Amino acid sequence: MSDATGDGGDVGHVSLVGSGPGDPELLTVKARRLLDEADVVLHDKLPGPDIISLVPEDRREDVGKRAGGEWTPQEYTNRRLVELAREGKHVVRLKGGDPFVFGRGGEEMEHLASEGVPFEVVPGVTSAIAGPAVAGIPVTHRDHASSVSFVTGHEDPTKEESAVDWDALAATGGTIVVLMGVGKLPAYSAELRSAGLDPETPVALVERATWPGMRVATGTLDTIVDVRDEAGIEPPAITVVGDVAATRDRVRAFLRSGYETEVGEAR
Repeated sequence: MSDATGDGGDVGHVSLVGSGPGDPELLTVKARRLLDEADVVLHDKLPGPDIISLVPEDRREDVGKRAGGEWTPQEYTNRRLVELAREGKHVVRLKGGDPFVFGRGGEEMEHLASEGVPFEVVPGVTSAIAGPAVAGIPVTHRDHASSVSFVTGHEDPTKEESAVDWDALAATGGTIVVLMGVGKLPAYSAELRSAGLDPETPVALVERATWPGMRVATGTLDTIVDVRDEAGIEPPAITVVGDVAATRDRVRAFLRSGYETEVGEAR
């Protein structure tokens, strides 16, 4: 660890680290080493309690949800990264999944560069692929999908309109993976149907992928909202839209995920 005190010593550095989907065994070797070496780890809730608990409490700061339901502003996190680095510290910014897949890693990287703070990027296993995979759903398959689109279901609320073109996604013929989209499932499932996607298109919801108590619910574009409600699927969860979602039913009897998966049946 650094011995600098911030009184004119060398600037520290920041590691933007992806923690993977939540299972500590899916951390990369480098990510695990950096968690041990860091002076301080800034994290939110998405890495999950099993990974966060690997870091002693006195070396970590929660920059996620605060008491009362408020979220730490991104501007505060950016500022805090710079402050700590200028004190000579090695800072790990720990993110769920991969830093650059809807993780604001790009924003933080640009801010660090603008402030003259050295940084590195440590990719992580993105839940957009790992979540469906551990549920027995390949996001691509030679017989069913030659392309995959990753979409956020939780865009910047300051945007005047959505940047997601659901009409274009419906026309691709490939797999659509929606992250952080459980709450808005009724809206975008309706938009996809309106755009011409077959109401019988298979859909799967994977809740808390690779965490203990992971649950999976399957249905169709026409039934998935009712399936979600009956199964009680809640965030964090991933939505998979496309023929590949039906693969789970063909392999489920032999799938051993080890995550105590409960299944919500299709209607």
